[in-house]
Amino acid sequence: MADIKLPQLPDRTPVKLTISVMPDLLHALNEYAALYAKTYSRDEPVAELIPAMLGAFLESDKSFARIRSKA
Repeated sequence: MADIKLPQLPDRTPVKLTISVMPDLLHALNEYAALYAKTYSRDEPVAELIPAMLGAFLESDKSFARIRSKA
């Protein structure tokens, strides 16, 4: 086997989740999508924005990162 610097890539198969949200949260998400479209001149559906929003939230949570690094 060749000794290369790049490790084997992890599984990148998307996993579909179905969630239910309250009407006020759906309204806020739709408002966010509208602001995103205005800011970047590019429409993106809420379903496409949510994974990025969740990822950004998890990356910004220092306590979660600290606990996760210990595991």
